[in-house]
Amino acid sequence: MPTAEALMRSRYSAYAVHDAHYLWQTTAPKERRHHSKAAILKWAKSNRWLKLEVLNATETTVEFKAYYFDNLLHAQVHHEKSAFIKEGGSWYYVNGEY
Repeated sequence: MPTAEALMRSRYSAYAVHDAHYLWQTTAPKERRHHSKAAILKWAKSNRWLKLEVLNATETTVEFKAYYFDNLLHAQVHHEKSAFIKEGGSWYYVNGEY
């Protein structure tokens, strides 16, 4: 991915198609111990992802809103400011503030 924003957009798409492996692999290696593919897959599958709105992006952060229906079909918005790091020529998700 050429930018943190491009990675954020691809990760949103991965949630929509339930690609837990991609989500885990694009998480910073030092942060992976805090995440499991099973938990990522459960979260991705328990929601129906509708759209992504990028509010602001810098070189290393992306603030966004992800719109979805939860498992009870209630409309939800996940608002986050995500931090990214570039290591070895690749961008990785580090963490997010809600």
